[in-house]
Amino acid sequence: MAIELTALETPALLLDEARMHANITRLRDRLPAPGPFLRPHVKTAKCLEVALAMSGGVPGPITVSTLREADRFAQAGFRDIVYAVGISPNKLTHAMALLASGVQLSVILDSVEAASALTAFMQGRPERLDVLIEIDTDGHRGGIAPAAPELLVVADALRSPSVRLQGVLTHAGESYNCRSTGALEAMAEQERAGAVLAAQRLRAAGYPAPVVSIGSTPTALTARDLSGVTEVRAGVFVFFDLVMAGVGVCTPHDIALSVLTSVIGHQRDKGVTLCDAGWMALSRDRGTASQPVDQGYGLVCDAQGRVLPDFIVTAVNQEHGSIAHRNGDPGRYLDVPVGTMLRILPNHACATGAQHEGYQVLGQDGTVTARWPRFGGW
Repeated sequence: MAIELTALETPALLLDEARMHANITRLRDRLPAPGPFLRPHVKTAKCLEVALAMSGGVPGPITVSTLREADRFAQAGFRDIVYAVGISPNKLTHAMALLASGVQLSVILDSVEAASALTAFMQGRPERLDVLIEIDTDGHRGGIAPAAPELLVVADALRSPSVRLQGVLTHAGESYNCRSTGALEAMAEQERAGAVLAAQRLRAAGYPAPVVSIGSTPTALTARDLSGVTEVRAGVFVFFDLVMAGVGVCTPHDIALSVLTSVIGHQRDKGVTLCDAGWMALSRDRGTASQPVDQGYGLVCDAQGRVLPDFIVTAVNQEHGSIAHRNGDPGRYLDVPVGTMLRILPNHACATGAQHEGYQVLGQDGTVTARWPRFGGW
C-alpha cells in the first residue's frame, strides 16, 4: 500500500511513523535500567498499533483513561492495566468484568468516600481489586497531599480481603504551565519527592506500597532523579503537539501528528485563506493561548510538513478553518490556489485525534503506507 497524499479526501489525520518511533525511543532511552519502567498512557493514541509501538512491539503494562480503552486493549492481549481516573461506584461492575477476563486491573481514588464505596462493593467477592491512592503533588487537579493526615485514613478505609492497596499514583499536570528547563526539572523533582514521601508514610504506618507511579510527558522527559519511583506514565510524548512545543520539551519538527486539509477559498480583503479543517477536524482546543506563543487552532505547514512561518488557523467553524498571518496583517496573506493541500499541527494531540476514526500512516517517502483505526467513547 502506497498512496499519494493527493489521493486522500480531506480533512485526514496523518501520522508520521518515523517521528513517532523517534519520540518513543527518546523517552525509553531516558529511563535508567533497571529503574522505573514505562507504563505508556494509551489515551492519546486509542489505537492498537500505536500502543504496541509504545510497548516495544508486544503487549505490556499500559495506562488508560476509560474502561472502554481497557476493554479494547485487553482484547488485544494487554493484561496489566491502570485505570488512571478516579473510580466511581457505577463503574465497579465493569471493573469486575475486566478482572473476570484475566486483566490485572488497578484503579485509583483519593477520598474516604470512594474507598468506603469500593470496599462495600467488594465485600464477600472472590475477586481482588488493586488500588492506588492518588497523590496531589502540585495542586493541579485531584489527589491527596503527600503529607496530609487523610492519606492514612483513606488507606485504613481500604482494609478488605478483596482490596489490595498497591501504593500511590500522581500526575504533575502543572508541568504544562512550566516555561523553562529549570522549572520543568524542579516540577519533576517535586512530583517524584511527593509521591515517594506518600509511599514512605504508608509503609511506615504498616500499609503496603510497592508501587510509586508518576507521570506527565514534560516531567518524564526532564526528570534528573527517579529514585524511589517504580513506573513512569506518559502519553502525548508519542505524538507531541504544539502545547508540548510551547512547554519546551519538543519542537514543531518532532510533532508526528497533523491534519491534512485543502484550501477551499479566500477572503483576500481580510488576509484569510479558507480550508476544510474546522473544529470537527482540529478540535476547539486552545491550549497554546496561555503560552508565550499563541498558535491559534494550529500551526500551518505545506503538504510535505514544512512549517509556513507565522501562518496559523485563527478561527474555526464546524467544517471551515480560517488561515491568516499571526500578526493579523491582511497584506501577509497565504496566497495559494484553491485545492492546495496543507497540514495543520495540532495544539493538543489527544483532542485532535479524538475527532478522527483513524490514522493515515506516512512512510519515509511521505506516502500513506497504512491506515490504523482508532476508537473513542467510554
